[in-house]
Amino acid sequence: QVQLVESGGGLVQAGGSLRLSCAASGRTFSTYAMGWFRQAPGKEREFVAHIRWSGATIYYADSVKGRFTISRDNAKNTVYLQMNSLKPEDTAVYYCAAKTKWTIDFTRNYDYWGQGTQVTVSS
Repeated sequence: QVQLVESGGGLVQAGGSLRLSCAASGRTFSTYAMGWFRQAPGKEREFVAHIRWSGATIYYADSVKGRFTISRDNAKNTVYLQMNSLKPEDTAVYYCAAKTKWTIDFTRNYDYWGQGTQVTVSS
């Protein structure tokens, strides 16, 4: 099993920044990539960003490209999401997820999920 704990959410004004963290524990050696997702009220959960622990591949949703940056610290088993130039439409619960197997679709097939952290962007 892999446990994921997100932190760093909060309330911020439009144009501001937040950095989310996701600490992984347990059988982290079984995971090969991590992702961030978000779910706004009344909407489906959507992919935000993906990174391999090796750092070899990084992907972003078009809606956050150029504003968000995903990174990882392998020594700490932690993945980060730096969010800049935040917009009210970024308001959502943000989830961290871990993938144990490669699949061609990096936006799906994640095996472990965190509890989520709320991000609220005021206008």
